[in-house]
Amino acid sequence: MRHLLLNLEAPLMAFGGETIDNLGVIRRFPAASMLTGIFANALGWRRTERDRHQRLQDRLVFAARIDREPAGGFRMTDFQTAQLGRNDRGWTTHGAPEGRTGGANTYDAPHLRYRDYFADMRVTVALRLAPAAEDPTLEDLVSALEEPARPLFIGRKPCLPSGPLCAGLRNAKSTVDALIDTPLEAKDEDTVIHMLWQDGESSDNVRLTNTYLLTDERNWRSGLHGGGRMVHEGTLPGNCFGGHDESEGEEAQ
Repeated sequence: MRHLLLNLEAPLMAFGGETIDNLGVIRRFPAASMLTGIFANALGWRRTERDRHQRLQDRLVFAARIDREPAGGFRMTDFQTAQLGRNDRGWTTHGAPEGRTGGANTYDAPHLRYRDYFADMRVTVALRLAPAAEDPTLEDLVSALEEPARPLFIGRKPCLPSGPLCAGLRNAKSTVDALIDTPLEAKDEDTVIHMLWQDGESSDNVRLTNTYLLTDERNWRSGLHGGGRMVHEGTLPGNCFGGHDESEGEEAQ
């Protein structure tokens, strides 16, 4: 099966999880909703095209591996603040400005947010679309990533990629096998590579470490995140990657 490889690398990245009040938490692996948003942005879709977003997310089958852990092995937190007056408008994710209402006693303390980021991290994603022949196809996504309709970012607008997101196409039996067949920048038998995949995409070579219910999908019609899917995490030594090459630099069929 044909898979698209994504190179997610940036000075700052944010794989968002469930937001708790004003805390923007992140996960170690990219979310299905984030990948959908990247492709939709590259294709030039508008946020109001909810059915197109939903269908694309429903078709995603992907796995991810952490090629380079974040600098220092931890996440950094950005503290954001803005003083809002009675008639000022603040941040919004609902497509309309959010302001303060009330009389003379309106609460006028600063508007605060905390946003987590990973610094200098690199993640490779292998994905395919099911069904494959439906629009947009993998080839459509490749063309859009190479010449995106709008600027692309990895999770949040400050997270600009360090280089091209598209790393080509590769033939493999599964998304996990596509990642195993893709070489690392540096192979080291002492390096442990962490991976995430969904049901039906496992490989006998990967050591399973965890299985859990992940809520990383968005209901694009309502704008809310909800529901869940079973995913698996595992590890593999760094020198096990890149042993079999079916990349499409030679147009493998």
